[in-house]
Amino acid sequence: MKKRILAISVATATATAGAAVAADLPRGPAPYYYPPPAVYNWTGFYAGLNLGYEWGKVTNSSINPSGIAGGGQIGYNWQIGQFVFGAEADIQASAADDTFASYKFSNPWFGTVRGRAGYAINNVLLYGTLGLAYGNLDAQLGSLEENKTLVGWTGGLGMEVGFTPNWSAKVEYLYMDLGSRAYTITGVDNGLQASYFRLGVNYHF
Repeated sequence: MKKRILAISVATATATAGAAVAADLPRGPAPYYYPPPAVYNWTGFYAGLNLGYEWGKVTNSSINPSGIAGGGQIGYNWQIGQFVFGAEADIQASAADDTFASYKFSNPWFGTVRGRAGYAINNVLLYGTLGLAYGNLDAQLGSLEENKTLVGWTGGLGMEVGFTPNWSAKVEYLYMDLGSRAYTITGVDNGLQASYFRLGVNYHF
């Protein structure tokens, strides 16, 4: 009887020791290793292209130019925690025009230089933007033509999504007030107030 009890005790102790040793053995990486989620980094230079639609109003007239517009942009972002600050410049070619009576106004090109500030939720950036806007407003009356470069301001909102470390896509709305200047063929001051909705892609260096 004593021999049987001793044998059971030895077997129990051996099994317990074996389990403890097995628990200390290194485990394979596959079922136990979970890499930390990647954090998207918005800091750095970028450049890209955009395409959208412009619609607006020529001040002191009944003319409302509208049309497709597109161009390119360059910029730089600084990220501090989840806050992102930056600067961006763009230049656009535009087909926005409109005719009323014998007058035709068009906005063949415009550009902006803006600051951006936003909040990043990993690879999603929500931002506001504000800055300088400039562009050409061309007036025609029959065979007479007069064009002037106008300078004003712009502001808007946007969302940008990074879908790889180097590529992102954005959707953006801008409001522009290009101010006004005196036109000889209309006899009054004319300017352009316009909205621009665009989609774009950026490559981050």
